[in-house]
Amino acid sequence: MLLSLCYLVCRRALQLAILRCRSDDRKELEIIVLRHELAILHRRTRRPAMTTVDRLFLAAASRLLPRAAWRNFMVTPATLLQWHRRLVAKRWTYARPVGRPPLRSETRALVLRLARENPRWGYQRIVGELKGLGFTVSATTVRTWLRQGGLGPVGTRRGTTWREFIRAHRHSMLAVDFFSVETVWLQRLYVLFFIEVGSRRVHLAGCTANPTARWVTQQARQLTWVLAEGQGPVRFLIRDRDQKFTDSFDEVFRSTGTEIIRTPFRAPQANGTAERFVRTVRSECLDWQLIFDQPHLERALTVFADHYNGHRPHRALQLNPPARRRPPASVAACDATPVQRRDRLGGVVHEYARAA
Repeated sequence: MLLSLCYLVCRRALQLAILRCRSDDRKELEIIVLRHELAILHRRTRRPAMTTVDRLFLAAASRLLPRAAWRNFMVTPATLLQWHRRLVAKRWTYARPVGRPPLRSETRALVLRLARENPRWGYQRIVGELKGLGFTVSATTVRTWLRQGGLGPVGTRRGTTWREFIRAHRHSMLAVDFFSVETVWLQRLYVLFFIEVGSRRVHLAGCTANPTARWVTQQARQLTWVLAEGQGPVRFLIRDRDQKFTDSFDEVFRSTGTEIIRTPFRAPQANGTAERFVRTVRSECLDWQLIFDQPHLERALTVFADHYNGHRPHRALQLNPPARRRPPASVAACDATPVQRRDRLGGVVHEYARAA
């Protein structure tokens, strides 16, 4: 409508400029012709259709002409006055917001995020956190949003999930598990390993064909001696409900202040860090070798554990190894120093490094 109005104003302005260049006699003749045509239109029984732009133009023109000249319009003076009153009323009847301005959807999403990530936070605690971030929200609004999002008061929200518990204590947590390997002679060997959940560092405890309670307990005792010399105390040990983990095994770790956490039945994802290592050692090492006996398996796993801890990048560690043997090469050295390959386990595993 605005574009049509601008076009009409421009056209009328051009017509006015042309009229000013004409003679008065010619103008009078055109006025007489136009009045006669207007009289002919008045004799029509059907009313001409008026668009919004036509009403705007005629109402504006009526404000500039004297009342006596309104007889030249196609409509009655009462209609012109009604159109003008509607134009004036529209200036004061536009839609205006009622009440407080609405809050942004990003603020509501932030409130729900804080409530989900902090199930022990109440309404006032969330309001205080938002205030520190520069958002002004009332506790009533927070309560309404939480109810709409399916989150009630503190006592009705879910507790800490297993994933959140692992993330909070991963640097003081140790996982243990067994996996089996079939030799060429169809002998089954069992491998006991421990893995640090935070650093992903693997400790191979040993291999045996008969994992007795005494053997498992002795391997646990030797690991506690190693951990006592290297890092801080281990607060939690995650293990499954395998019968090879006896009470004497648990007592070795409890004596050092470590709490034993047993995973639920048939829930390997609860010990996902250890299960992921088993998949890695199979897909990158054991599936590509024929294991002959226990000494052969021990040598292969020792080499792979050294590769796993000292060279192999881990996505959980931002593509860094748990214990890098040498610092990464600088950008300047990467342009000139050649890259050398080191074959391990007969070429099953490759390691690349800059030449010294």
